[in-house]
Amino acid sequence: MIRNRIAQKGAALLVAMVVLTLVSTLAAGMVWQQARAIEVESAERTRAQAAWILTGALDLGRVLLRIDARKPGVDDLNEVWATELEEASLSSLLAQDRNNNVEGAPEAFLRGRIRDAQDRYNLRNLVDPATHKIVEAELAALTRLCETAAVAPETAQTLASGLQAALQAEKPGEGEANAGAVLLPQTVDQLVWLGLDADTVRRLQPYVGLLSEPTPLNVNTASAEVIAGVIAGLDLGSAKRIVNRRPFKALQDLRSDIPGEGALDAKRLSVNSNHFEISGRLRMDGRVLEERMLVKRANRQVLTQARWRQSLQPGQD
Repeated sequence: MIRNRIAQKGAALLVAMVVLTLVSTLAAGMVWQQARAIEVESAERTRAQAAWILTGALDLGRVLLRIDARKPGVDDLNEVWATELEEASLSSLLAQDRNNNVEGAPEAFLRGRIRDAQDRYNLRNLVDPATHKIVEAELAALTRLCETAAVAPETAQTLASGLQAALQAEKPGEGEANAGAVLLPQTVDQLVWLGLDADTVRRLQPYVGLLSEPTPLNVNTASAEVIAGVIAGLDLGSAKRIVNRRPFKALQDLRSDIPGEGALDAKRLSVNSNHFEISGRLRMDGRVLEERMLVKRANRQVLTQARWRQSLQPGQD
């Protein structure tokens, strides 16, 4: 009898220990799931906050361009929009506004830049938008830029032919005939669609751009290398003298610097711009968010909606 009672007590104790272990395991799992849910919610909230802050910063860039459009004159690198915002703490930017200082809020650092998108050679100039034929003068300009970028000269023909085929594929009513054609790139990074390797695209990137329509090169913002490549017969030394003399108030001010009749073609050269790239980088609570968008200013009065918007990986140019 006594042995049975001891055995029953031992079994009860064992059952109690098993139950306690199960309850402890379940409770620990519930606590872990709750903590994980809190972490996920916190991370999502931080991501959403960062996205909204960065969107506001990009919109501020559009406001600056809209204000600049109201002023007569040219577009050059001495204007307010061309001043790059180095990485700065948002709390320091809002330090004078005590209502915006939230105690315990995560520290955020913002960096921004507006760049003239017409300071590089526009690859859309290679193909005539009306006839879809390759423009020989533009092909020659790109060939010179390929030499400057230390890439194979035949790259210019590859790009021109690829863009020509992509533009022809976009003709209305020819979708079935061109179903296998390559898509039209929207950014320089996408030039790999036309058969270029990543290293070639990287080398060309400082000298070329890709806009939605043909545009002139802004000599007030372009580098000497791009100016020398676009203008036939102009050496790099002369292009550097042009850079040192700017800003130019009118295209005719370059008459003494550019050789040849007809070199001052308003379709190829300008002192104004209507296309701009706005980029921003936000670092907050261990998260880095970068975005870039292309905007167009029409008639120097209206800033249109973004032509494209791109999220970048941290460190990507």
